[in-house]
Amino acid sequence: MSASQSGPSGTLTVFAASSLNAAFTTIGADFEKRHPGTMVRFSFAGSSSLAAQIQQGALGDVFASADQPNMQKLIQAGLTAESPIVFARNDLEIVVGKGNPKHITSLADLARSGLVVVLCAPAVPCGHYAAQTLQKAGVRVTPASQEADVKSVLSKVALGEADAGIVYITDVKAAGDALEGVAIPAVLNVVAEYPIVILKDSQNRALARAFVSYVLSEGRQTLARYGFTNP
Repeated sequence: MSASQSGPSGTLTVFAASSLNAAFTTIGADFEKRHPGTMVRFSFAGSSSLAAQIQQGALGDVFASADQPNMQKLIQAGLTAESPIVFARNDLEIVVGKGNPKHITSLADLARSGLVVVLCAPAVPCGHYAAQTLQKAGVRVTPASQEADVKSVLSKVALGEADAGIVYITDVKAAGDALEGVAIPAVLNVVAEYPIVILKDSQNRALARAFVSYVLSEGRQTLARYGFTNP
């Protein structure tokens, strides 16, 4: 769609899960090029934090969650304009330092004595998913800390403050050469579903609708480049 007088315009505020940071930043820039005169502002954080902010009155146009439960909170509170749509999926991966200095090869290794493991907090999607995959593997891990989002987990491992963590494949990919990932077998992995919705209090429904449509169309190619899979 080419820009025109009747096309969407104005500023859009998008609340998006931390794990969408790299992909959505690119999508936002591409969307602005497609629709001159528009500006997309992102608020990235753990999905549970974002859902709480919206429930407390934070104004925005679109919410993209890393899980269904946090989206459900907003639906039940009557804060969504329509039914959410799942636009992407993501898998978990163990994140380790460059060169994998502790030689971690499996989920079972995370239970080794002396190993410093950090996870997302249980209320955050990446923490909930990590607990599920560890339970599937029959592995008990006592994390050194429980972080507010995946970026905090990545940061601690990158800085050497932790030996490993469990994040999304996309986060390890976005980190480039700074970190490495250890695959989790499909039989033990948990697939994260990402729903997106226009918020009831959106001040620019037309622009919000155009953004969601873009994510569901051309945006899928960008998401795939960052390691997400189509639903």
